[in-house]
Amino acid sequence: MNPDILARVADGVGLLTLNRPKAINSLNLPMVTAMTTALTTWADDPAVTAVVLAGAGERGLCAGGDVVAIYHSAKADGADARRFWYDEYLLNAQIGRFPKPYVSLMDGIVMGGGVGVGAHANTRVVTDTTKMAMPEVGIGFIPDVGGTYLLSRAPGNLGLHAALTGAPFSGPDAIALGFADHYVPHSELDAFTAAITAHGVDGALAAHAVEPPPSPLAAHSDWIDECYAHDTVAEIVAALAGHASPEANAAAELIGTRSPIALSVTLAAVRRASELATLEDVLVQEYRVSCASLRSHDLVEGIRAQLVDKDRNPQWSPATLAEVTTADIETYFAPAEPDLVF
Repeated sequence: MNPDILARVADGVGLLTLNRPKAINSLNLPMVTAMTTALTTWADDPAVTAVVLAGAGERGLCAGGDVVAIYHSAKADGADARRFWYDEYLLNAQIGRFPKPYVSLMDGIVMGGGVGVGAHANTRVVTDTTKMAMPEVGIGFIPDVGGTYLLSRAPGNLGLHAALTGAPFSGPDAIALGFADHYVPHSELDAFTAAITAHGVDGALAAHAVEPPPSPLAAHSDWIDECYAHDTVAEIVAALAGHASPEANAAAELIGTRSPIALSVTLAAVRRASELATLEDVLVQEYRVSCASLRSHDLVEGIRAQLVDKDRNPQWSPATLAEVTTADIETYFAPAEPDLVF
């Protein structure tokens, strides 16, 4: 197996560990391939009754995909990035339809690609240390890995708030958004995992899952539902900036730092995802959008500013929301060549 993916079976439970702790277990293509192979084997193995996904180290399950590799691919011909996304999205769908209990321990940092391997599980666990996000608009990208499927199905407009700000949210928020199901204190995770092998998933949940604290994000649902109901990102930002809530004003300021084209495409992608029937349908749309992003100015510029040069000063193009046209947005939804096929 790939050393960045640890896969073993203990007492009928497949234990799958992302093992790049220095990179907060960021995903690359060999890791996706190894996960796919392990899950395919375990799905057909009657001796394996459940799977548990965890991340090595203390910082989190997974900080996302290797976006610096995406940067270098985009500056070349984009082929490596397209191959990574193709296989990654197939894995996301495989997880979404996994035929046995698949328990994802979404502890610590869980962002981007980490959401893809964790939040489509049929048993999703968060903790008091969970810091989850779909932060793509901050690097000129658009939420992917099935993220727009989940964001579009969150209560009210909570999903749009998470998508357009890219801001992190807590374990209780993840449950409120529909990204997770169960809350287990961080200090209980080792005992919880051991209980799965000893007593099964239901027994482990009964012994270790607790009622989550109230969701801070859900407490703001009134102004979120009101302000994000508008047709365009510019109207949403104006509503947030003009609202009496200081949290709404802060959201407007944060959105104002994001890529205008990525914001505009994200709004369209989430709303279109709400009309698509299955996770696979949404992943096809996301693959098209991701491939189009490779041809954009803002993906390369956003990664450069945040992770390569680290000057935190991206020069977006178009520079303002007013300059983004309907035609600009539509180009992101054109079929890819070749398209993602299940």
